[in-house]
Amino acid sequence: MISPNGPRVLVLWDIDHTLLQSRGMGREMYERAFPAAFGRPFQQLADVSGRTELDIIADTLKLHGIEPTEASTGKLVDALVDSYEAGRDEFASRARVLPGAREALAALATEPSVHQGVLTGNLRAVARIKLVALGLEQSLDLETSSYGDDHVDRAELVEIARERAGQQLDAQFDPEDTVLIGDTPRDVTAALTAGVKVIAVASGRSSIGDLREAGAHSVMRDLTNTALLRHLIVGE
Repeated sequence: MISPNGPRVLVLWDIDHTLLQSRGMGREMYERAFPAAFGRPFQQLADVSGRTELDIIADTLKLHGIEPTEASTGKLVDALVDSYEAGRDEFASRARVLPGAREALAALATEPSVHQGVLTGNLRAVARIKLVALGLEQSLDLETSSYGDDHVDRAELVEIARERAGQQLDAQFDPEDTVLIGDTPRDVTAALTAGVKVIAVASGRSSIGDLREAGAHSVMRDLTNTALLRHLIVGE
C-alpha cells in the first residue's frame, strides 16, 4: 500500500533522446575510452538505441574480437566513466535539453502524487554527469532509479527501480502505479514486459507510428504539451 500522504505514481524517465540529446558525444566517448582501455583503435560501435550499456558494451567488444568477460567489460566501463568525467564541460556545452523536457520535469515535481526517477541504459555515473551538466537532476531522485550497469535487460530495470523507490519511500508502487517515459520501441517493450504503463515520445529516431506499433499506451510528438503529459500521468 502507498501512504495516503506520499506519492502514488512512480514516473521513470529515459534520458537519451527523451530528456536530452548528446549530439554525437556518446559515440565519441567510446572512441576515446576504447584505446584507453585496450591500447588499440576503436573500430565500430554496436547498435545503441534503447539498449543498456552492458548490452552495448558486450556487442561492441565482440565487434573488436574481445570476449565480453567481467574483466574486459569492467575495463571499458571504467574508461567510459573516466571519459565522461574528463568531458563534463564539453558535454555541457554541446548537448542540449529537448523541447519541453525541463518544463515537464518541473511541472511534475510540483505534483505531490508523483515521484520522479530515471530508468536509463546509461551507466549510473554517466547518467548523473549528463543530467547534472544540463541542470536536469533537481527534479529527479537518482537513488530511486535504475541504470545500465544494474542489469543487461532493460525490462529488469523497471523492477529494480520500483524496489528502490519502495524501499526509500517506505511505499509500494504496483505496476499500475508506475509510468515509464521513453523514445524507443525497446522502452515500450520493457514497460509492457514489466507490466507498467508507458508514454512514448517521438523525440528520438523512432516515429509516432513506430511507437504505436510497438504497443505504447500513449504517444506524444514531444514534451512541449505539459498539460497533456500531466493528464496522462495523474489523470486530472
